[in-house]
Amino acid sequence: MASEPFEDSADYVQSLARGLQVLRAFSHDLSSPSLTQVAERAGLSRAVARRLLLTLQHLGYVGSRGRSFYLMPRVLELGYSYLSSLDLNELAQETLALLSERVGESCSLAVLDGGDIVYVLRVPVRRVMSVALGIGARLPAFATSLGRVVLADLTDAGLATWMKGQKFRAITSHTLHTAAALKAEIKRVREQGYAIVARELEVGLCSIAVPIHAADGRVVAALNVGMPYTDDAPARAVRLILPALQDAQRSIEHAIQRGGWQPHLALTRVYE
Repeated sequence: MASEPFEDSADYVQSLARGLQVLRAFSHDLSSPSLTQVAERAGLSRAVARRLLLTLQHLGYVGSRGRSFYLMPRVLELGYSYLSSLDLNELAQETLALLSERVGESCSLAVLDGGDIVYVLRVPVRRVMSVALGIGARLPAFATSLGRVVLADLTDAGLATWMKGQKFRAITSHTLHTAAALKAEIKRVREQGYAIVARELEVGLCSIAVPIHAADGRVVAALNVGMPYTDDAPARAVRLILPALQDAQRSIEHAIQRGGWQPHLALTRVYE
């Protein structure tokens, strides 16, 4: 007999879930939404959205200007609490800076969160995407090199479970967006130990990524280098950037082992 959904249990706090939905309604492309826009994005009635916004405003997480709302700096406390507990950042920061200097391109460290990868560390050199990427930025895992090297650590059964909860789409005309194509690509990534994504997320972008393993062998993060797309970018990435990326990978993994860092439960594989 199947267990009831957690949302229907006595332990589920609906008001908390709705408050988080309201916070997620704010984004780069909608930084000062109206009450109606917040309600629509959060899937709530105007009355419920209004009460939640006023509560968040009272707590200092949201501000208002006329009929528009905006996030206050206090929201950063929520993300900083996570980042400050993720001491992997401290182990990787210097290595990322050296890697970026060596290859002359932007470098990033990210973790998997549901269907997205979330940036936890980034050293930008130039802007290669139309959207600004910073700490906390999210991108769909299926269409990113960072996401694919983390997904490659899943077993076939774990990957199938993950895929069931995702909606794939063609972001560009080059995006692999069918389950069969993605499974084949992730199998290739698993075999070769790195992932290259060219023009799938944006037509002007190419990136290459490698996984970061904890001492027990689990993949807990991914490290990548992003660059503008040219016809020879994928070949150049493998020939010139991959060796530097692998050096950085070994450096971070050695620091993890030397420092005895253990991944939090949130970073363990949950799809198996």
